[in-house]
Amino acid sequence: MARASNPHPNTGSTLPTAIASRYGSMRWRSAGYWLATVAVAGELGLGGIWDIARIPNVRDLVTHLGYPSYFLVLLGTWKVLGAVALLVPRRPLLKEWAYAGAFFTYTGAIVSHLSTGYDLGELPLLAVLTALTVLSWALRPPSRRT
Repeated sequence: MARASNPHPNTGSTLPTAIASRYGSMRWRSAGYWLATVAVAGELGLGGIWDIARIPNVRDLVTHLGYPSYFLVLLGTWKVLGAVALLVPRRPLLKEWAYAGAFFTYTGAIVSHLSTGYDLGELPLLAVLTALTVLSWALRPPSRRT
């Protein structure tokens, strides 16, 4: 019994495995991207609304850190706009600015807490939000890159 030659020599038995592996990897990458992005956008959106509304506990925190209360309205507005920018399709340059803004917001908050020594219990959450921002940025699909 003669064996037929493969007309496509580059398609060995490992190709289906490679495709499945890549597809599985892409699914995990996409899931990781969306989980991180929704968490960051959710915090930016909700935190921004709280900032704009100057709810008492947020206002007290910002005052203890040495910032004026009007800073909350400015910061909150940018946070809400950043959340929207991360979630809308396309607009990769706008997303880059939103990622940078979120990163500066979280790392700036870390420095503010460390500098004043006030409410250091916030540091782990701020570190997680910083890491999620970087993770979302690193895992974003090609359609969301510049």
